[in-house]
Amino acid sequence: MSELGVDLMSPSGWLPLVFALVMALSMLAYVVLDGFDLGVGALLDSADSLEHKDMMIASIGPFWDANETWLVLGVGVLLVGFPMAHGVILGALYLPVALMLVTLSLRGVAFDFRVKAKAQHRPLWDKVFYIGSILASWAQGFMLGQLIIGFKQDMSSYLFSALIGFCLLFAYRMLGAGWLIMKTEGSLQLKAVLWAKNSLWLTAAGVLAISIATPWVSQRIFDKWFSFPNLLMLLPIPVMTFSLFIVIGRSLSRLPTRFAQGNQYGAGVPFASTVGIFLLSFYGLAYSLFPWLVIDQLDIWQAASSPEALMVIFYGVVVVFPVIIGYTIFAYWVFWGKSTKLHY
Repeated sequence: MSELGVDLMSPSGWLPLVFALVMALSMLAYVVLDGFDLGVGALLDSADSLEHKDMMIASIGPFWDANETWLVLGVGVLLVGFPMAHGVILGALYLPVALMLVTLSLRGVAFDFRVKAKAQHRPLWDKVFYIGSILASWAQGFMLGQLIIGFKQDMSSYLFSALIGFCLLFAYRMLGAGWLIMKTEGSLQLKAVLWAKNSLWLTAAGVLAISIATPWVSQRIFDKWFSFPNLLMLLPIPVMTFSLFIVIGRSLSRLPTRFAQGNQYGAGVPFASTVGIFLLSFYGLAYSLFPWLVIDQLDIWQAASSPEALMVIFYGVVVVFPVIIGYTIFAYWVFWGKSTKLHY
């Protein structure tokens, strides 16, 4: 028996843990991978020429659709592995989930239609892609805010979730700008540096807001963070996060001079550091919430399907999960390097 009162040696103990881990890794992969292409889409309207917009689309073209596979996997695991929590979470988040799905669909339609549209209609589909990216990003941030505060239904909770929505939007924009800094050259690359600078501190504000709010939602979470020796052991997380923001700021101030000299050294630093911030933030959030799927209401063992059902699904996950990881790595390996001009 563990300190959680669960026998981790029995299928009813370890299977929910495995499915929770798969779901968490899937959502993390989605946030990072689809986050940068949502960020590029949210920056599309800031580009001042069709050539720049085409290059931005080209930089995410081989990846954006496959990135959403991780969202499907994460939500699928929630549905089949934790049906009780799925009902509570999706019921509480019905409207933002619907908004996200509609806007992600709009992005897909716009991405394909801009290929076939006449020249005078292409700006319309670029605008649809831009709006879809913004609303999908905001909806995901709103859902994150609601998850953190335990799905409370009052005005202050809605305002907090709306704020987190805007902060996640700017975090995605910073991730997207970092991606463009890596994948492009010339004037668009310099613009991406400026876009990253404009998003940096709003992203920091979002991380700070989540960090402050999460421990105050539940006494359990507060005790996990601020009791000794946990406080000392967890101190590296905020320190490393703050350090990465400093690294990004210093890098963005130096890169324009290097790019002007034809030197691409350090072009990947803003993107890699932003991914590091996402990883640290996700780790801190996972530590805060574990073992709860709905804070102080449902933990992963209470919400899990029967051990027999989980075991059947487990065999499928053992096959599917490595395959998704494999083709994702292969796709990024094939299309690594600077983006080339968009051709249809």
